[in-house]
Amino acid sequence: MLNGSSPKNPEAPVRLGRDRIEVDGRRVAGSEKAYWMLNKPRGLVTTADDERERETVYSKLPGGLPWMGPVGRLDKASEGLLLFSNDSEWAARIAAPESHLAKTYHVQIAAVADETLLRKLETGIPSDGEILRVKAACLVRSGEKNSWIEVILDEGKNRQVRRMLEGCGLEVRRLIRVAVGPLRLGSLGKGQARELTPLEKAALDHALGRVRLPA
Repeated sequence: MLNGSSPKNPEAPVRLGRDRIEVDGRRVAGSEKAYWMLNKPRGLVTTADDERERETVYSKLPGGLPWMGPVGRLDKASEGLLLFSNDSEWAARIAAPESHLAKTYHVQIAAVADETLLRKLETGIPSDGEILRVKAACLVRSGEKNSWIEVILDEGKNRQVRRMLEGCGLEVRRLIRVAVGPLRLGSLGKGQARELTPLEKAALDHALGRVRLPA
């Protein structure tokens, strides 16, 4: 039953928190909104059920939680900050390229990064018929044969950082997402998950509120 009547359309929209839903005379309450973060280890796939039976990111979430979907993706070889939520509208805004919400990555490359490379990442690199750019790039630290660089994306595309560096002939050894907007990975241990604090959630909401997304 929906608001006291039986809808004929099985796809009738439901307004969670406003509509009254009953099954066999009992009211069904919507799940409370949940917002979590995980420090994703390398080697896990970002999916709920993998057809090849590989270990997924859900293996690192504690039991007893409402079902939550990943907010955006990190590929199997990538690490770091991955958000989860059952608030689908909020998750879509976080992940949407149109939000221009900055995502920050630390990347280890098998080369000593110089100013030429950093500026090239910012000005653009051709890849599969398009020009890919990062919002900003800087050197974090370097050794004799490798470097860590920080890159910030505000309109990420599939495997963008890897595609750009591979386009420069560089091997990516590690790729770690360390921040989404104002939310930092911080001291959260690898493979650990925790709920966002109200302040962290509010900071993300504030960052999203700066841009009105298209209808």
